Amino acid sequence: MSKASPRIFDFLYDQLNSHPLPDALVNKINGKWTPVSTQEFVDKSQQISRALLKMGVQEQEKIALISTTNRHEWNIMDIGILQIGAVDVPVYPTISSEDYEYIFNDAEVTYCFLSDRELYDKVKKIKDKVPTLKEVYIFDEEEGITNWKEILKSGEDTSNQEELEQRMKAVKNEDLATLIYTSGTTGKPKGVMLSHNNLVSNVLDSNDRIPTFNNSRALSFLPVCHVFERMLTYLYISNNIPIYFAESIDKIGDNIREVKPEIFALVPRLLEKVYDRIVAKGNELTGIKKKLFFWAVELGEKYDLKGNSWWYNFKLSIARKLIFSKWQEALGGNVEVMVSGGAALNPRLNRVFSAAGFNIQEGYGLTETSPVIAVNGPDADRKHIGTVGLPINNVEVKIADDGEICCKGPNVMMGYYKQQEKTDEVIDKDGYFHTGDIGEWVDNKFLKITDRKKEMFKTSGGKYVAPQLLENKMKESRFIEQVMVVGEGEKMTAALVQPDFEFVRSWCQRKGISVGSNEEMVKNEKVKERIMQDVEQINKQFGKWEQVKTIELTPEQWSVDAGHLTPKLSLKRRNIIAMYPELYKNIYGHTKE
Repeated sequence: MSKASPRIFDFLYDQLNSHPLPDALVNKINGKWTPVSTQEFVDKSQQISRALLKMGVQEQEKIALISTTNRHEWNIMDIGILQIGAVDVPVYPTISSEDYEYIFNDAEVTYCFLSDRELYDKVKKIKDKVPTLKEVYIFDEEEGITNWKEILKSGEDTSNQEELEQRMKAVKNEDLATLIYTSGTTGKPKGVMLSHNNLVSNVLDSNDRIPTFNNSRALSFLPVCHVFERMLTYLYISNNIPIYFAESIDKIGDNIREVKPEIFALVPRLLEKVYDRIVAKGNELTGIKKKLFFWAVELGEKYDLKGNSWWYNFKLSIARKLIFSKWQEALGGNVEVMVSGGAALNPRLNRVFSAAGFNIQEGYGLTETSPVIAVNGPDADRKHIGTVGLPINNVEVKIADDGEICCKGPNVMMGYYKQQEKTDEVIDKDGYFHTGDIGEWVDNKFLKITDRKKEMFKTSGGKYVAPQLLENKMKESRFIEQVMVVGEGEKMTAALVQPDFEFVRSWCQRKGISVGSNEEMVKNEKVKERIMQDVEQINKQFGKWEQVKTIELTPEQWSVDAGHLTPKLSLKRRNIIAMYPELYKNIYGHTKE
């Protein structure tokens, strides 16, 4: 870095000075990948900054950024806001108007920049309820709506460039840079205050966990409003890696094959969907081809990262040539690393993809820790499947007496905005942030997450159950897409299960079982019995009080929009129970109080 105390925007200026790119940011516009060079990135960011200064934006003033998809305008706005000492407030596009109203008022947002008409209409509903909000700008061209290009145009006038340079110099790395509202499973979201130093340190301290790249590309598709993808964006910029933005979640497969990226980040659910599609194609094969396909998958499930026998390696070389090479082609052919975060990655999937030749690096962190606390490295010595890896540089991790993971370092947030009491609840007097996650050490160095502290519950028999541990194992079944273990205060442990409808449907066809709708499928006793077979096998790994005694199947696909999941794809446990009172009653004879 160019400074002893760097700010976020210094990454961009370092790229400009050391390795300017013709394709720093790339969007697909009208069917064509359209690049923004490093120089254009800098120039447009400065235009935004000069325009904001003309509008009277002060240091630490809050400006909201919302986009349905990742796109270069967001990044230009981000740098333009930060380099004048203002604070950006990235917001999830999927939340309700009521949540927008709460966040905008809590942060005292003065301006909002967003991507499209749908978001504009959502924000427009609450504009009059936010006294501080002066104007809303849109990236898309929409008649009758103020466009962000008006701000860019205003910033072409360089008469206040000296003022901009003075403001840039005045920004300190300990200053508040961004206010990120957490998507809690209960209650109102809390504004996490992250400084320039929080994010910059996380980039620098995570840097040795990625391979050395040459002439590589990154594909960005996880929401950039979330700190995971955002920190990686800064990491890409600092490593002079061009960033290509996927058109949408639905088009990721096409975009990967077009861009042929070396690196991208994903959440486990996405990898599960990729795997499900691959297996579905395998099921369409016939004869020897089908047998070879599933022989390769079963071989991959036995893969040992630390070393395999010569006979296993011989078989693996055949599997890679005949089967796994096609998986590589489907993901562009150049993938060197997939960074997994946001939730626990199924170890079976990790083993299969590792056997197929993919480098999957699972990590762990929270918004409050900027986000990375630990991450697996690219090589076998710094990787352990089933764990979230080694703590990153300059971050100290300890396991408290009750099993809670605590960490201390420059990545730990400044605190919760306007909520000192809640800040004091999670950051102790010694500076350790209490994550709320339960964990343990593997081989005395690799961190393993076993559960959420707040999600552990007692049965009526007084026995503690860690639901996530059970849920993660149960999701190893090909029949189960989502699962929530229940039983707090009850006589036994049970589970609400959302089947993998696509896989179950194909299984039913093979078995000659007639099912029409999802509702019919989940009511079919043979389907339920088959899923329970897998559950009973998994039960053998747990104590009797933990074992899932019965299950009920839900007919809907669990989703963020329907309220089952948070934007980070965590279970909204209370919501799910409230959605299925009859299923809960089938298990326990009463509804949940």
